[in-house]
Amino acid sequence: MPSLITQVKSKLFITSARRSMHPLDGAYASLMRGRGSDFEDLREYQVGDQVRDIDWRASARHNEILVKRMRADRMHTVLFVVDTGTTMAALAENEEPKYELALLAAGALGYLTVSHGDDIGLVYGDSSVVKRRASGRSESALEATLRTIQSATQESTAEGSINKLLEFVAATVARRMILVIITDEAPMNERTDQLIRRLRVQHDMLWITITDANPVLANHSQSARSDVVTGWAVPEFVHGDDSLRGAVVAEEEREDAERRARLEKYAISHVTVRDSANTIPDILRMLDRRDRARA
Repeated sequence: MPSLITQVKSKLFITSARRSMHPLDGAYASLMRGRGSDFEDLREYQVGDQVRDIDWRASARHNEILVKRMRADRMHTVLFVVDTGTTMAALAENEEPKYELALLAAGALGYLTVSHGDDIGLVYGDSSVVKRRASGRSESALEATLRTIQSATQESTAEGSINKLLEFVAATVARRMILVIITDEAPMNERTDQLIRRLRVQHDMLWITITDANPVLANHSQSARSDVVTGWAVPEFVHGDDSLRGAVVAEEEREDAERRARLEKYAISHVTVRDSANTIPDILRMLDRRDRARA
């Protein structure tokens, strides 16, 4: 069985242009709320470093720009909260299964976490059951986490419920963690807002939204298009109807704007993932924005 981590690594290193691990280290530093206060060493400035990290005195002495590297002063835990309902087995905007994009997102952030010696955990489930997997800090733990997300989604018979997941976290997670929420475009409601507000007080949060494919195809097609929950098939004759496609897009944009407004109200970093080619670059840009906002 092919390793899921190997697939994630290949995309990570392609994203970093195969130059070094530094761009990924910077991304990880921005994932952490506090990078630690213990000085470790100096190294040469590289593109992407923050100006605030430059040691100006050392740079003047050595006649080159040097930045300080700090050692984390405590262990962190990144808890992935992943919707694994049947709706995540549906297609994303680029016609890939949504759970494959969820695996890529969790794999990228999980790899950054375990490669720095920190813990990863997992809360997953659907509208019928929510479970938690024990934390770990190794690549084997990450591989098992990704396998759990994959199998849970493929075996689920109930639609997703982000509220169920957030309620579980609120009721069972006492220690402060970094929560990475991975779900699809299911609309938020007031209960979602209440849970986000409650969790945001205790935890740091990132929100990753996986887009849905438009149920109305751009051209007439004999291809099957059906709802993964109800099995209802989209009538063939509606495909190619630009007005219907436009109506779907307009509704998705309205819901996306509402989602962004809710998350930004509580200063939660967020990104919308549309395809596997851009998943990791989009996440790294989100982390960069997060880091700049804290500068």
